[in-house]
Amino acid sequence: MLDETLVREVLARARRGGSDFAEVYAERWRRRTLRVLNGEVKEAASGLEYGAGLRLFHGTEVTYGYTNDLTPQGLLALAASLTALRGQAGRVDERGGGGLDFRRARARGLHTPRVPFDAHPRRYRLERLLEADGAARVAPEVRQVESVLEEWEQEVLVANTEGAWVEDRRVRTRLRVTAIAEDAGVVQTGVAWQGLSVGLELLETHPPAVLGRRAGEQAMTNLRARPAPAGTMPVVLGPGFGGVIFHEAVGHLLETTAVAKRASVLADRLGEPVASPVVTYVDDGTVPHAWGSSEFDDEGAPTERTVLIERGILRSYLVDRWGALRTGYRPTGSGRRQDYTFAPTSRMRNTFIAPGTTPLRDLFAQVDDGLYAVGFRGGQVRPGSGEYNFGVQEAYRIRRGEVAEPVRGAMLVGKGPETIMRVVAVSDDLALGAGMCGSLSGSIPTEVGQPHVLVSAIVVGGEA
Repeated sequence: MLDETLVREVLARARRGGSDFAEVYAERWRRRTLRVLNGEVKEAASGLEYGAGLRLFHGTEVTYGYTNDLTPQGLLALAASLTALRGQAGRVDERGGGGLDFRRARARGLHTPRVPFDAHPRRYRLERLLEADGAARVAPEVRQVESVLEEWEQEVLVANTEGAWVEDRRVRTRLRVTAIAEDAGVVQTGVAWQGLSVGLELLETHPPAVLGRRAGEQAMTNLRARPAPAGTMPVVLGPGFGGVIFHEAVGHLLETTAVAKRASVLADRLGEPVASPVVTYVDDGTVPHAWGSSEFDDEGAPTERTVLIERGILRSYLVDRWGALRTGYRPTGSGRRQDYTFAPTSRMRNTFIAPGTTPLRDLFAQVDDGLYAVGFRGGQVRPGSGEYNFGVQEAYRIRRGEVAEPVRGAMLVGKGPETIMRVVAVSDDLALGAGMCGSLSGSIPTEVGQPHVLVSAIVVGGEA
């Protein structure tokens, strides 16, 4: 992507300007989006993007800039601009000025797609989306269906003044179907999606018709549902995307971006109990073909499986390079960014509660009167404290240990660190769900997940 001599010259220029550490990040993106609304194509876009970012460290102070001018003149001008921001009086390492010996780390192809990016014509994609559209129309009340297929192919280069040279290629595909049902002035929505680090084989392993039918059935379930109850009650959180509560209200509190600033209530608590003893919480960037997986992070470090909480005890944070400098904690391959216009920060990859030992039927049997929250929609979280509120996309009452009638309009309210302490049972049916996570370094693909989890008490906002 970039000539090694040029990268060497840019890094040397940064070192002569006094930086302790310099890093070049370059990328090339190919993207496609196809959107169909009620059987008609509303968007068919494709594009190529490229650019590079340069990050300089002066102690723990970070300077970052980027450009899409990848010529020698453009990159050297960027290096000159950034060093000028920090002045010319800094220290110069004795190896500076062209002494780098790059150590190349090559990807092993753990997430290589089976179907190449250009394997199918656009017509193939359109036919699959029309299948989703048709399958979502499970009843005359389904008035509107939208299907969106997104495909990414990203090539990444990371090189730094410690001699690291990493090249990675990431292919991701995601399909999302939304169905809207209406009857007598009542409007309800159903949503189904799947995203993985694969090519168009996603449409073979997760057929669009299956996702479409799921969206349509959820919309109809919500349309016929009763108003949700209100009050504090036991709640069973569904598997897969049910893990978004702990992602937002606990996972972000474990990123050193917040921990280093003491902006998290979980800072400085390694070795302490921070969750129920039945909870083991993991962030794993190595899961084959998972939506948030990659072989290297965006600082060129290998990704890994990081046990954050083990049987309720806090064992690790999510640590990027800057976080390691500020805290002294071991880096965990967690430096991520949306694209070259963002400097990396510590971020989650695929974060989930590990499977437990409670059979699913025994888990529900512990609830005499409560709520079963299957899916979630938009919510809000207060950074630092983990206070949250989440809307429930699909929910049911639990009566005498059995799943009963559907309800709609439920909202879960609480604090993440308190909720994870109230987990009393975890089943063994782990599932993951794909999503996009927004934070300081932009919007990135992440998976959230868990088995069925029983929380002894959550405040439920409802209508009944």
